[in-house]
Amino acid sequence: MDYLALKWLHILSSTVLFGTGVGSAFYLLVATLGRDARTVAAVSGWVVIADWLFTTTTAVLQPLTGWWLVRSAGMPWSQPWLAWSVGLYAVAIACWLPVVWIQLRLREESRRCVRDGQALSARYWRFFAAWAALGFVAFFAFLAIFWMMVTKRLPFAG
Repeated sequence: MDYLALKWLHILSSTVLFGTGVGSAFYLLVATLGRDARTVAAVSGWVVIADWLFTTTTAVLQPLTGWWLVRSAGMPWSQPWLAWSVGLYAVAIACWLPVVWIQLRLREESRRCVRDGQALSARYWRFFAAWAALGFVAFFAFLAIFWMMVTKRLPFAG
């Protein structure tokens, strides 16, 4: 594959990965803060679908295209910015994997609350707190990765 086409694919998939994450997080956050179980049940259902369709595919595509780019460019893996990018990507994915499970719990718990005619339960809020904390870590990991991809240096280097 042509290097520029590969780079375009890598950038496009990172945009979809990050954009889906930020967008679905925003909608679930706003729905949850509105405290309407029906809205949360509907939004969380769509967030789960978006995660499976877009986040999963691009989360797999990113390391593949990244590896191929490094190989095609003949870059050494020992470059600090590259090693940190890979490490932070692993951190972000390690946060995302439990988030997938948590989102399923959020969807099911909000649906249960609707079915039972209740407000969002304490169980929902515990899952939501974990979801938000993991999302916060992944968000900042991705911001640092974007910085390193563009600048080819560590964000804290002078």
